[in-house]
Amino acid sequence: MQVLHLELTNFRSYEAAEITFAPGVNVLVGPNGVGKTNIAEAVGYVSTLNSHRVAADLPLIRQGNDQAIVRSTFSRGQREIQLEIAINQGRANRLQVSGSPVRATDFISQLQTVVFAPEDLSLVKGDPSDRRKFLDEVLVARAPRYHSVKADYDRVVKQRTTLLRSIAGTRGASSRAGAESTLSVWDDQLAAHGASLLFGRLSLLNEISGLVSQAYEHVAPGKSAGIAYLPRSFSDIPSEDSLPRNRQALEELLHKEIALRRSEEFARGVTVVGPHRDDVLLTIGELPAKAYASHGECWSMALALRLAAFELMRTLDDSVGDPVLILDDVFAELDSTRRKALAQVAMTAEQTIITAAVAEDVPAELAAQQFVVTPGQVARGN
Repeated sequence: MQVLHLELTNFRSYEAAEITFAPGVNVLVGPNGVGKTNIAEAVGYVSTLNSHRVAADLPLIRQGNDQAIVRSTFSRGQREIQLEIAINQGRANRLQVSGSPVRATDFISQLQTVVFAPEDLSLVKGDPSDRRKFLDEVLVARAPRYHSVKADYDRVVKQRTTLLRSIAGTRGASSRAGAESTLSVWDDQLAAHGASLLFGRLSLLNEISGLVSQAYEHVAPGKSAGIAYLPRSFSDIPSEDSLPRNRQALEELLHKEIALRRSEEFARGVTVVGPHRDDVLLTIGELPAKAYASHGECWSMALALRLAAFELMRTLDDSVGDPVLILDDVFAELDSTRRKALAQVAMTAEQTIITAAVAEDVPAELAAQQFVVTPGQVARGN
């Protein structure tokens, strides 16, 4: 899989920009603040409909405009496909695949990417939401149908929590009884969508855990690492080992937990049961990485997670090829061992897009097409 052409209109710092990428390694070079990461972000966004830098779309639109457009032509096997996103302020975005309007589920992961960036340190040291986001992004890339599963689940949690807050503030017995009756409908949906999402996450962990261990050994020889699921919202299930491995049993378990914690939810006015409460345990040796890892070990773990995702995605469909590997300003942060390990993977990928402040930050063994980035402009280098 390769990005052939990228066109930006009013995206971030670019009023207009066009870039034709080459197979293999492409390096975007320029001082900090000139817009290198904006290009990497655009490629990742057209793949996942998410930015690796911000949670909302509004910052992606150039100041003073109400719309940004990202177009990308890429090769997938023997086909060339054009993707277009119109990012609209205050209204729904417009998505097109080769000129035809599509829903997000049909758009997402047409182009597959793996992005490694400085922000990935939050996967180790950050909140549980960062680690859940990592799992869900890889899950959707592996099986795009989970995009709608996640969207449905998030919608149910939001609506159900709103109802719980209204119940907490209700005084009349009849009004409260009516609200509680409506709550049972949301309970069913929470259990159904939550079981689907939880099943997907557990299935993914089963596939990726060995790859994480292998990747960590590659970037930090002689050391071991692991990844496991922590089902935080279950009162009597401390680890994934005790969870069933089929959707129906997971749904029944969620229903049981909802009933057990009904009074707590009424008192707090929040949804306390479901995979939106869960976490991922990352370990180095026998110790939790979040509490005990050094700065260098955090980089190794974050890198191992992304490399494991890359290896998993490149084996899904031989006819499609590798995902595009995007390395956003990370080589300068790594020591020589980690730089070498990452460079070896970059050399094997069908296409890698790298950003760097100076060309010397990129390992010399990476023969690359270079682009020079200046404020608002991108030009092919030597």
